[in-house]
This record gives sequence, structure tokens and C-alpha cells, in this order.
Amino acid sequence: MRNIVLRNLFRGPYTEPSPPVADEALKQLAASVNQAAMRRLGRSLSIREVDAGSCNGCELEIHALNNAIYDLERFGLRFVASPRHADVLLVTGPVTKNMREALERTYRATPDPKWVVAVGDCAISGGLFSGSYAVEGGIKGIIPVDLNIPGCPPTPEQLLRGLLALLS
Repeated sequence: MRNIVLRNLFRGPYTEPSPPVADEALKQLAASVNQAAMRRLGRSLSIREVDAGSCNGCELEIHALNNAIYDLERFGLRFVASPRHADVLLVTGPVTKNMREALERTYRATPDPKWVVAVGDCAISGGLFSGSYAVEGGIKGIIPVDLNIPGCPPTPEQLLRGLLALLS
């Protein structure tokens, strides 16, 4: 038993190293998104994330946009707590029967001009949850969708590229 403990103590962690991020490319991409927002809105982009019933994989990638590697706040992109202050709704997960009304209310509470982005395969088509008794399907049948970002889950870089495509 002692040998097992000592061996594991000196082996190091089993985790994988974080993926390399091209810092300069990331800065250019985020700056492009902010410039496009300034052209379209005259101010920085405000984002509201709505979980319509997902496994939280997409939420983890969206929240990674605020960590020290990506740090969207330094480029003027910000997440807001209220849909009344949002320009973009990032919707994740398939729409469940319990979340349909909440999603519709959130959409109505967001002022114009507004964009809706379906993030991940589940938000686009229901993903692996489609066919479940509690799932209505993707968000396209519930509220209008301006952009789909596929992936299970999409990476933070894909999310940034999607926001840039939305504003261009």
C-alpha cells in the first residue's frame, strides 16, 4: 500500500495540459468582434446566456470566455444578468417543456435590435436529447434564430468566430 501511495505521490497529475491558445490571434479576433459591435450598435456587445435545458457542456465553454485565457471583458464584450440589457441571446441546450415559456419571455424582454444564437448541437436540433418526452426540440421552432454555432460543445474560439459572423 505504501508503494502505491508513494508512486502516485511523485507521478504528478493525470490531467491533460491546457490547449495552446495563439494569444495574438485571440486578441485580433476579440478586437474584430468589438469593432463590429461598435459599427453596428455604437457600443460594446452585451450578451445574455440562456440555458434551455442542457447538460452544461456549452455553458462551461461560454464561461471559459471570461477566464484569464480569453478574458472578453478586456475587449468590451460583457455578459449581462438581465435580458433587458442584452443585445445577443446565447441559447444552449434543447428546449425542455419546462423552459419553453421562460425562453419566450426572455426573448420578448430583450430590446431590439436583438440577435439569437443557438449554441451547440442540442440548441440547433435537440442533439442527443431529441425524442425525449420532456424535450420540445431545438430553439428554431420556438423563437427566431439568427446564427447556429454547431459543436458538442463548441470551443470558445468557435463562439468568438460566431459572434464575429453575427455582427459582420
